[in-house]
Amino acid sequence: MKGFGEAKWIRRGQDCQGEATVFQKVFSVNEENSSVLLQVTSHGIYEVYLNGVRIGVDYFTPGWTSYAKRLQYQDYDLTELVTLGENTLEIHVARGWCCSRRYAMGNNNPITTNPELLAALKIVNSDGNITEIGTGSDWLAGEGPVRFAEIYDGETYDARVSAANLTPAVVVERGFENLIPQEGEPIRVIEELRPQKVFRTPKGETVIDFGQNLTGFVSFTVTAKAGDCVEFSHAETMDQEGNFYTENYRSAKAKLNYICKEGTQSYAPHFVFYGFRYIRADQWPGKLETLEDAAGIRALVVHSQMKRIGHFECSNPLVNRLYENALWGQRGNYLDVPTDCPQRDERLGWTGDAQAFVRTASYNYDVDRFFHKWLHDMAADQRADGGIPHVVPDILPWKNSSTAWGDAALICPWQMYLTYGDLEILRDQFECMRGYVEYMRSQGDNEFLWNTGEHYGDWVALDAEPGSYKGATDLYLIATAFYAYSTSILIKAGKVLGRDMTEYEALLAGIKSAFLQEFWKDGKPDPDTQTAWIIGIYFDLLPDKKAAVAHLTELIKKGDGALITGFVGTPYLLHVLSENGEEELAYSLLLREEYPSWLYSVKAGATTIWEHWDGIKPDGSMWSPNMNSLNHYAYGAVADWMYGVMAGIRTDDEQPGFRRILFQPITDRRIDFVKASIESRYGLVASEWKREDGKITYRFTVPEDCSALIRLDDAELEVGAGVHVFVRADA
Repeated sequence: MKGFGEAKWIRRGQDCQGEATVFQKVFSVNEENSSVLLQVTSHGIYEVYLNGVRIGVDYFTPGWTSYAKRLQYQDYDLTELVTLGENTLEIHVARGWCCSRRYAMGNNNPITTNPELLAALKIVNSDGNITEIGTGSDWLAGEGPVRFAEIYDGETYDARVSAANLTPAVVVERGFENLIPQEGEPIRVIEELRPQKVFRTPKGETVIDFGQNLTGFVSFTVTAKAGDCVEFSHAETMDQEGNFYTENYRSAKAKLNYICKEGTQSYAPHFVFYGFRYIRADQWPGKLETLEDAAGIRALVVHSQMKRIGHFECSNPLVNRLYENALWGQRGNYLDVPTDCPQRDERLGWTGDAQAFVRTASYNYDVDRFFHKWLHDMAADQRADGGIPHVVPDILPWKNSSTAWGDAALICPWQMYLTYGDLEILRDQFECMRGYVEYMRSQGDNEFLWNTGEHYGDWVALDAEPGSYKGATDLYLIATAFYAYSTSILIKAGKVLGRDMTEYEALLAGIKSAFLQEFWKDGKPDPDTQTAWIIGIYFDLLPDKKAAVAHLTELIKKGDGALITGFVGTPYLLHVLSENGEEELAYSLLLREEYPSWLYSVKAGATTIWEHWDGIKPDGSMWSPNMNSLNHYAYGAVADWMYGVMAGIRTDDEQPGFRRILFQPITDRRIDFVKASIESRYGLVASEWKREDGKITYRFTVPEDCSALIRLDDAELEVGAGVHVFVRADA
């Protein structure tokens, strides 16, 4: 029963219209040394209050999982917080993800449209006597100060209101079979940002700029009269004329409404988060014209509590800002699940974005626990035929799987193994991994091809046909290439776990042969795209790698020395070039400032990664209103090239988790220094190099109980733990 004893699921007696439900129970503690424990979960998201004081610092509990199969619960020790005699426990529950309108948008039947609660109190006296108080019809339920709360539309709070219209709660007949302890990282306020600018737009709007696109919400302190209103709207950017721009939020209203009580008061939202850099003060009691007027306003950065383990810096400030943009993109989108974007009416756990960015993510922050939870939900949502949904948790109506999206089932756990040496995640996910390979095996005209179905392709690549988001690269070429790549990962994972992978080694050989016969006729693909060559090379599908790289290089140079790749090709592009003798071109692509390039958005003032290479065009106009997130981390995958090639820090498949490190930095005359570090399970792994006085000085740090292979020029050197310094002539 997961410790909930005789507790029952309860809800309010009438349908909610978006307001949070307050569940209330008065209980007594009659002995000073009693221990008081509370266990809670909900359909919706909740906050716990004891005698009017909020308990804990976590937000959006119980988190977002595949609720019908896996619903987390949390434990609270109230022993030091209760008082002798009567205590009032209130648990406020809002819609959250579970009751969100997004479920209806996805044509998926929600578990419930009304917030529900399951909770159990256990009071243990010093003599061992136990009193259990579980949710049931003897609890009260009613309205509270949160008059409206919806993930996409915002929150309305009336400070004049307390718990009201309380009536006996209604029992809902539900089981406990899907309940699990807290698995993921808690969601918390991580940082506060002050306003950087207060200004008026040409339309006369009062706007506050926090200087950083972020995920979270605004807090404020204001002096007002009862009934005065504070109303904020949220945006990522200004439009072409310099006015407040919200069209790219689509149907998400993203509003904050606060109705004041008398006097000085402070407030921060309880049950919503926003993606924003700017807020518009639609209503504000008093003057709001200067930074001094905005002194009581803060932007609170909210995301899963992950430990920062990676750092990178080089001599080029634009590249450093690009790295920071990737970092902020991760912070903005790692809110319990790896979302695509945090602002518009989406914010879903898209699998394609997650796999494209996972290596960068695992170097920036310790995301092992974060991915354990999400991948468990992926396995829970895996379909009977082995298919992987487009988003996890799965709330969309589509029942097919798309190449490069479903492959997150293999790419993500394998990266957790490489970065952290996590064998458990491979054990947990192996059957899910194998199931998806078998799904791909069953899709094509024969077992070696995936040449059927609908796919996203090289999403938002610049060679897409007008009106299409899909790049020009053959969808089934991509599908069969990823089929081979995921099969190769399955083989490696299986061998690590001591399994016989002979069958899948034969399968991989067959896929590679079929790939060439089907898609590489007359020595090249049709269409002849950058992405086709990139994945052909990176996934080891082409027999003459040298000739393939030469052709890819020719394509790039013919295209004005620019990339035109989308979500599929971009994460591998620079790696393919630098691993095959085209280091200078790889650096040129990274350092390119004109559109299309990574640094184009940086020079345009971006503080996160854009969904499109030209999300905001040079004239200030937008790529489109309906698919134009300015916080969409997929292209931030380039940061793993900064760690792995510029700094030269790489993992070893045979001794993962940086037990054995491969140091192989590749320098470029346009960069004067690079330094990077990753806090591994064994300690700090660091690499830096600096060019001066005709020499390059390298410095490598290897943790205790670890070893490293250092490759400089044509020399290789095996070293043990310690700091190792080398000097080379600057050729």
